[in-house]
Amino acid sequence: MLDFTLRFIKRLVPKPVFSFFQPAYHLFLAWSAALFYGFPSRGLKVVGVTGTSGKTTVCEMLFKVFSEAGFKVAAMDGLYSRILGKTENNLLKITMPGRFRIQRFLSEARKADCEYIFLEVTSEGIKQFRHRFIKFYGAIFTNLSEEHLEAHGGFENYRAAKGELFKIAPIAVLNGDDPSFEYFYKASPKEKIVYVSRDFPGDLTLKIQGEFNKMNAVAALAFAKREGIDPRISKKALAGIDVLPGRMEFIETNKGFNVLIDYAFLPQTLRKAYETVYARDSKNLICVLGAAGGGRDKWKRPALGDVAAEFCRRVFITNEDPYDDDPFKIMNEVAGTHNFQKILDRREAIHAALKSAQPGDTVVITGKGAEPWIMGLNGTKIPWDDRVVVREELRKMSH
Repeated sequence: MLDFTLRFIKRLVPKPVFSFFQPAYHLFLAWSAALFYGFPSRGLKVVGVTGTSGKTTVCEMLFKVFSEAGFKVAAMDGLYSRILGKTENNLLKITMPGRFRIQRFLSEARKADCEYIFLEVTSEGIKQFRHRFIKFYGAIFTNLSEEHLEAHGGFENYRAAKGELFKIAPIAVLNGDDPSFEYFYKASPKEKIVYVSRDFPGDLTLKIQGEFNKMNAVAALAFAKREGIDPRISKKALAGIDVLPGRMEFIETNKGFNVLIDYAFLPQTLRKAYETVYARDSKNLICVLGAAGGGRDKWKRPALGDVAAEFCRRVFITNEDPYDDDPFKIMNEVAGTHNFQKILDRREAIHAALKSAQPGDTVVITGKGAEPWIMGLNGTKIPWDDRVVVREELRKMSH
């Protein structure tokens, strides 16, 4: 009720006035949520996972490892909200939800006698103080590259927002291979654990694809080792992960070509997805991609098109999450000067890509992964799932 009242007041207050008081508003909201639920993080080992990419994957890996080790575990990330054996899909289109939802989740986890909580922490969440009044036990840094530059006013501000988490967590697990390692090392006041790519065990084989997932696994292994978990248990748990929905997920076709669905929506993560397919399967890529609207990192749109032009034999530019922006403008900005085919309807674009595929090709569909909506004008939500659409279109092609 309090959250609703405050949001109602926010709509009534003139924007310049609200902007001035915005930090106080967000801080008060965070404090109110924690107070309402009795500051539930006390007595829990809450571990925040942050970085540009890999946050959801590391949270899921940690949930599997610590569950395998016999701990009572909860996790909230971009895919799921998990408390012990109870799992709910994340349908919010927000990887780090609002303060009342987070505090309610922590309260429910405490009532379930959970010991460890793995929480995906975003720069936008930190900017809006969603992390405040949560007692963090540890923080894990995955990697850092350009994202949310417009929202934060530059890369340095974006990095500084991430760094706030490490100032309050007594245990920091840091990617020693990342260019921003020194920054986070200095920001962490207490115990520091450093992991690097060469730490990946030679006797561990991951079913989930991508060299970058090996680094995610090393991050999970590093924290598990610190908490006294037998490495054999950790490796068994990681080796047992078959797939993460919408993250480097291959769809069976029985048509001689492959289909890959991935969440990659940044140029750097898109490149990694394409490189993985090159190494695993095929250099004949047919690619479907777009870019989000709503003022989200407009700089990346032509960069996404450039990466696609470098790797893909044929490219279909389509709608993603336009919000209130003109979807045609977004598509044109992604395409740039490249001779890409532009199809506004995402289903039609996927159908065209599948229909054009030949034996030995790989159709790579990126940008949404397992997201459940396409976000449109005035906050409208169109139910969606790239994986479901692919399977439906493949069935049509079989008739």
